[in-house]
Amino acid sequence: MEPVIKKASRAIAALVIAASLPLSAQAQELKVGFVSTEKIFREAAPAKAATAKLEQEFAKRDKDLQELAAKVKATAEKLDKEGPVLAESERAKRQRELTEMDRDFQRRQREFREDLNQRRNEELAVVLEKANRVIKQIAEAEKYDLVLQEAVYFSPRIDITDKVLKALSK
Repeated sequence: MEPVIKKASRAIAALVIAASLPLSAQAQELKVGFVSTEKIFREAAPAKAATAKLEQEFAKRDKDLQELAAKVKATAEKLDKEGPVLAESERAKRQRELTEMDRDFQRRQREFREDLNQRRNEELAVVLEKANRVIKQIAEAEKYDLVLQEAVYFSPRIDITDKVLKALSK
């Protein structure tokens, strides 16, 4: 909930600043731009490179998890098939082994997701930092008074996301 509150408070602060400008500044018309962070994360060259890097970095662990999941499934199916004809002690032993195997799989899967999310956040922070530098350069070069990255509504005429994407691909 904290990021939503932060984003809302930044947008409100920007509006308050714009509203508090002297009438002469408002008469000169405020130049506002908008950048879609979501589109930057989806389409920017550095974001695509980060995604490829993460896929490569986590590919082996993902493959190992898929193999373990298949092993758990096969073991469960084998126990279901053979369970009725096994002695009670053997069935209980295999059930414990299956439970341990499944618990190990769940733990590894949770650790994988946590590690992947942490690394994704690290990589996206680098992309966002680059994008913010580019946005600032564009804003200064084209004399924008205000550039927003989050908005409930924005007119397509103030959207400078494509300029930012182009600059990031250089």
